[in-house]
Parts: sequence; C-alpha cells; structure tokens
Amino acid sequence: MLAALALTACATDATVKERPPRYQQPSVKAHSSGSALEKTEALIRQALHHHNTSPLVALGENMQAARTALDLLKVHPDDRAGLHDYNFAVSRMIGIIRDAKLDPWSKPLMVPSGSGTMVLTHRPDPRPNWNPSLYTFTPVDQFTIGGKYVEEHATRPGIGAPVVAIGRGMNKDWRAIYFTRKTYYGVTAVARFEGSRCEIAFEDPLEKESTSVGERRFPLGADFTVPLAVMLASSAPQVPKLERMLFPEKYAETAQLSRLEPYNPNKAVVLVIHGLMDSPSTWAPMIINLRSDPEIRKNYQFWFYSYPSGYPYPYSASILRENLDGAEKRFPLTKPMVVIGHSMGGCISRLLITDTGDNLWRLLFDKSPAQTKFPSESKKLYTEALIFKHRPEIGRVIFISSPLKGSELASISVGRIGSMLIRTPRTLLTAGNDALKIATFHANDLKLKRAPNSIDTLSPKNRFVRMINKIPITPGIPYHTIVGDRGKGDSPNSSDGVVPYWSSHMDGAQSECIVPSDHGAHQNPKAFAEVNRILKLNAQGQ
Repeated sequence: MLAALALTACATDATVKERPPRYQQPSVKAHSSGSALEKTEALIRQALHHHNTSPLVALGENMQAARTALDLLKVHPDDRAGLHDYNFAVSRMIGIIRDAKLDPWSKPLMVPSGSGTMVLTHRPDPRPNWNPSLYTFTPVDQFTIGGKYVEEHATRPGIGAPVVAIGRGMNKDWRAIYFTRKTYYGVTAVARFEGSRCEIAFEDPLEKESTSVGERRFPLGADFTVPLAVMLASSAPQVPKLERMLFPEKYAETAQLSRLEPYNPNKAVVLVIHGLMDSPSTWAPMIINLRSDPEIRKNYQFWFYSYPSGYPYPYSASILRENLDGAEKRFPLTKPMVVIGHSMGGCISRLLITDTGDNLWRLLFDKSPAQTKFPSESKKLYTEALIFKHRPEIGRVIFISSPLKGSELASISVGRIGSMLIRTPRTLLTAGNDALKIATFHANDLKLKRAPNSIDTLSPKNRFVRMINKIPITPGIPYHTIVGDRGKGDSPNSSDGVVPYWSSHMDGAQSECIVPSDHGAHQNPKAFAEVNRILKLNAQGQ
C-alpha cells in the first residue's frame, strides 16, 4: 500500500510563476470601433511603458483608461472589448500599487493624469478582516500556473480584475479561528469613478454573482483556480505528506479543522477529509470544479480537515470531533453539514455518523469502562476513540473510494512493511501497550507486538474494523458512495487498485456511482458531477 500510494506523490500539486503583464488587443468585435477604444489602448500601452520608470504616471494612465472604458460600458454594457480594457487597466492599477509600494488604503493617494490630478482611495468595509492594508494584492493575469491539482482553470466572465489577496503576516490565533496560517484568497477589484475620485472596492466572488458600477449591473468577474494554486504552491512544501504519515507525532500540530473562506451562516458547510498519505490539496480539483457552479457557490462553503495520516483513524476521528466542538462554538451552524471523505477520510466520516455506546469497549475489553482498570491518560484516549455519538450537525455523507471494511493491501507484505515504518507517537504507544495487557483478544490477530497505526486499522483483519462494521450507521442520515473500477466495468468484482468493491460498497446507501478511476476517484470528472448532483439535491432538501 505504501508503494502504491507513494507513486501518487511524485507529481507536483501546483506550480506558480509570475510573469510581466502583456496587453493583447481584444479579438472580439466592439460596439464602438472608434476613438474610445483607441484611447484606452493607447493609454494602456503608455502605462506599460511607464510601469517601472514612472509608476505614478502609469497609475494615472491606467485610471484614465479604466474610466474611458467604463464610460463606454455605461452606454454599451455588453461591449466585450470595452470590458476587456477596463479589467486590464484595473489589474495594472493593482499591480502598480503592489510593485511601487503605494498605499491608497491608509489615506487617499494623489495621482497625476492627463486630465488633472485624480484621487485614488478605497471603499471601506465594516469587516475588520477586509481591510486592504492587511494584504498584498497580485492580479491573477500575472500568474502562470501548473501542476496536477490545478489543471482545470475555472473562471467567471464579468467586470472587475480578479486578484489574489495574500496576508502580509501569519494569521494570529489561526488555530482558534479555524483558518489557514496565512491567507490566500481570491477577490475581485472594481474601480468606480466620481469626478476626479477613483474608488477601489474588493468584492468577494463567492458571495456575489454581480455588482453595480454606475447605474448598470454587471456579472462580477472571478477566477476560482489561481488563488487556490497560489495557496497550494506556497504551503504544500511545508507539509510533506509521506513524513506526516511516517512521523505523525512530529506533525501533530497539523491536525486541524480549517475554513477555506470567510464563514457565512447562510451557507451549508461541506467538510472534506483526505485519506492516507495525503493532504487537503488533494481536494483542489473537486473544489475548483464545484465552485464554478453558481448554485453550489450560493448554497455551500468549504472546510477541510487535515491530520497526520499515520494515526489510527479512530484517533483522528476523535481529534476531529474535538475540533468540530470548538469551531461550532465560534461559527454556529444554521444548516446541516455535508461531509465528503476520500479513502481513510471516509472511514473517519463513518465514525461521525455512528452511535457506539460502550459496545466497542466491551468487545475489546470484555467489561464496562467503569470496570476496566486503566491508567487515566490511556483510558481517556480510548474513551474518546471508542465511545462516541453521531454528530447531530451532519446531515449527509459522501464516501469516495473508502475501505470501510478494510483493504487486503494493508495485510500483505507491502502494507506490513509500510506499517512497520510508521513511528507511533509516544502517547498512542503507551495507550496501546496498556490496552494489549488487558484486552480480551491477542495481538496475533495481526501478529502485532505494538500499538496499531493507520495502516493496521485499514486491514480487514483488524479487530476495530470488524467490530465497527457490526454497528449500524445512525438512522436518518443519508449517505452515498462513489467507487472506482479502473474503467474495467467489472463491478461487483472490481477494485480501484487499492480498495475492492466489497469494501467500499455500503448497503443502505441512497446512491452508488461507479466511475472509471483508480483510487483517486475524488479527482475524476464523473465524481465531480455526482457530488454536484448530490449537493444540489441536498440544497433542495431531498
């Protein structure tokens, strides 16, 4: 299993390179082929020439170009050439502000232009985290992106310059606010003019489908791929997936529930949970695809759970439950949550919708918790991992390529070698040794002489796996499965190469979708479509 999964880590998740801005004359037919567009093009080209040598002059020229293009759009709002020039000029304004280290956010900036001095400022936002002084803004058209997780470039045509807002510092108390350590977020810059005054507003394309400029309403332009690519390229190297599996104690701090966007109480949360030797970046293709759908943007916001995947998954589930308790105190949910788990993330998801009582405990120790003599710390750990209730906030679960009944790869030589390479954290090792002394089964269930780790708990022979499958999912919570068959069409005798059909199939599922994929079914277009379908049904209350 280790060897099979290691192959998936070879390709780079995302690459990002900055390039100088280039103006290309619009190839679309304009309503006005005369002086207005000729003027905007001339101003833009002059500004590109002055960008490095005279940034204030270049800024003024781009402001004039944006205003001229906007005047054209007020008369012909569907003029694509005018829209192109407006967006390009606003992008260059943002780029010049960054490169020249100008600050129109703290106080108005006086900018010389051919029509006299102009005043550049910004539209205040009452939300403290939307203060532009906290961010560096880079237009998305200055990025070239690549990598296996950002192959789909999802955009929304409209007015405004899509930009990447990058926090100037680390987020304070990032764990307490359940956000990423550093902010990478996609916003859209819109410039509005009144006399000699130009006001820039940064608008959220996940919150708004359109915006008013002057007396007209336009679709709000957006880029849903580049901001995620920048985040992945900037943060992924700091979280090595293989090391997080092999040395989970070293990366204990990375066990964290995080939001991918500002919390909106009017949207349902979709919580995604990655699998063995993986990270939240594995969800980028699906999230990019889903965010390109306006109905999904309207109804859902995305959170993810990241964890060192060397932990036995019942322990990872106990950490997630603790995180959910903390997050929901700060961000009370008003709509049922949807959980999507891939691979071992599906096993964790299964525990979120299960009521065990003390059944698992009694099967393991042959007595009640009160009767079991255990050192206090070990007892606390096993209580949290074995005795739990379903999460009432979860309204639906989607399992993708999930080894719910185990995978034989965890039991054969490759899996056993991988299991032996994992360094069990001291706390778990102590608790496991305490349990082995008093459990009613023998360690030779898996021929183990140590506490189990993540690969052990994915074996169909594992005692926990056998026991949890005797406990039904809590009634009333709909669930769905997505299964890969490597395109062979041989289900129910199929496998995705890691998980066989018999393990990922679930009786009682509302739907089962078989996609022509290997174990990475959550990155298959047919899986995107199926998750999209399920989320839309969920939004309709079905």
